[in-house]
Amino acid sequence: MPDAFTRTPFFGLTLIFICWVMAVKFQKKTGWLLCNPVLTSSLLIVVILTVLGVPLKHFNVGGSVITMLLGPATAVLALNIYQQRKVLQENFLPVLLGCIAGSLVSIVAALTLCHLFGTSSVFSASMLPKSVTTAIALGISENGGGIPGITAGAVVITGIEGAVIAPYLARLFHIKDPVAEGVAIGSCSHAVGTSKALEIGKIQGAMSSISLCVCGIITTGLALIFM
Repeated sequence: MPDAFTRTPFFGLTLIFICWVMAVKFQKKTGWLLCNPVLTSSLLIVVILTVLGVPLKHFNVGGSVITMLLGPATAVLALNIYQQRKVLQENFLPVLLGCIAGSLVSIVAALTLCHLFGTSSVFSASMLPKSVTTAIALGISENGGGIPGITAGAVVITGIEGAVIAPYLARLFHIKDPVAEGVAIGSCSHAVGTSKALEIGKIQGAMSSISLCVCGIITTGLALIFM
């Protein structure tokens, strides 16, 4: 493929758009949770770039435009908290304590495993925000000197894992309170888990949605301490 074309923003943006649309359609057709559009489209982009021999820096000319939009996307999360403010007011203390506990356990677990396996500080910084939504996680990772690609992959895997396992764990530990179930899902598996929580129930979905936003804020603050 001509370098003149791959160096333009049009190439990266078009490739992202096509792969994303294909991934969304594939997920809807199969119904498989493992076929998350973020994961599927990312893998598809990697395969295409490898087959065509296109350097990553060429793709990033257009891909950086999408990265730039993560900032506004993060700010929009505040709207979600505002819309669910009544539910948050009624359960403020349980939600806050649950989110603090979830964020703290996630960070400590990630750093402990990285220490046990003797990974570098760069890898540890990349893994630290794995349990918050991508837009916030990438910002935390970059500020701590982490690698955004590793962080994005960890976030997707964590989200899918939480969405698949969370309902079974709720039954195993006899968690019947919809507020507690929603907070647990949102605090450990962010947006991907929230999509599953919405399938379980409206209250679970609302609390999970609030939790992913609150945990993003808490994790950002805790990252300043642990990094």
